[in-house]
Amino acid sequence: MRKDVAIGLPLLVLAIVVPFAWPTRYVVEEMTLFFIWAAVVTQWNLVFGVAGVFSLAQMAIFAIGGYVTGMLGLYLGWSLWLAMFAGGLAAVVFSALVGVACLRLRGAYVALLTLAITQTMYLLIITDTECFYMEGVTCRNFTGGTRGLTGYGDFGFHQLLPHKYAAFGDYFLALAVLCTATAFSVFIIRSPVGLAFKALRDNTVYAISRGIGRFKYQLLVFAASALFTGLAGAVYAGHFRVMGANTLYLSQTLFLLSMMIIGGVGQIWGPLLGAAALMLVDEALKEVVEWRLLGLGLMLVVFVVVWPKGLAGGVEAIARRWRRDSVRAFAAVRPEEVASAKE
Repeated sequence: MRKDVAIGLPLLVLAIVVPFAWPTRYVVEEMTLFFIWAAVVTQWNLVFGVAGVFSLAQMAIFAIGGYVTGMLGLYLGWSLWLAMFAGGLAAVVFSALVGVACLRLRGAYVALLTLAITQTMYLLIITDTECFYMEGVTCRNFTGGTRGLTGYGDFGFHQLLPHKYAAFGDYFLALAVLCTATAFSVFIIRSPVGLAFKALRDNTVYAISRGIGRFKYQLLVFAASALFTGLAGAVYAGHFRVMGANTLYLSQTLFLLSMMIIGGVGQIWGPLLGAAALMLVDEALKEVVEWRLLGLGLMLVVFVVVWPKGLAGGVEAIARRWRRDSVRAFAAVRPEEVASAKE
């Protein structure tokens, strides 16, 4: 845990300093989006990387958090601060239901079912054309349909903060969600619960024979990871002030899945590294749109083939090699001290 704190604190300080060192709206907006996606990938890593459940429903859970937040704000007039936590709880309930549906499935069948749930949700939203209420002479449907859900407001930072620093509110709110999600992820992975997840991932039959209930722990990982995913969806809805079906695009799901793979599946700090690397590459390739997908695809292939443990695994391997070489160099120079230390 001390190593995790030693890594996390400098990153937190850096994230706090960034908006003051580079206060441009572009940097603040991009960093806010990075925090949101990193929070989603961090929780997805618990399900996919640590527990070994091949779920592709993470963006559906994200959308539930955002849509519930927006609907409570629009239809019931709730403050988005209260609606945000309701959206997180709704995401937990939805994720638990998805977990129940996947209890008797494994591997690729879980991936197919969860992908089908996500695409069904997408189709239900874009085919929603029934008139739910009239806004002047305009007919609005329940989910917003293809136009997206709008009109529910935001978190009110533009009224609370000076105009120059208004964007900082959403920035630090997204950062708070990411920090809490990361701390939760570290705690789970380092705890006995995390060991149970890894045991079920690596050898399900042996783990069950040792008394680890697959159904209980699978439901637990689905529900636990959903809270912060739903909160990230709520922050996304409040920040952009529109919640649309574009969050459920298959390309968006694969983009976030690539973040986890490039960062390191199952690694604690892999999601953050992967999200940062992929967003930087994606930003660099925006000037050459025709090469964007090809560049991202090649990057993914290179990491899968050459560096399968991702950036986090590679950095950890380099650190281990450096420590080993340092010990050998010290032993070669001062052998008597090494011998006395062993005694």
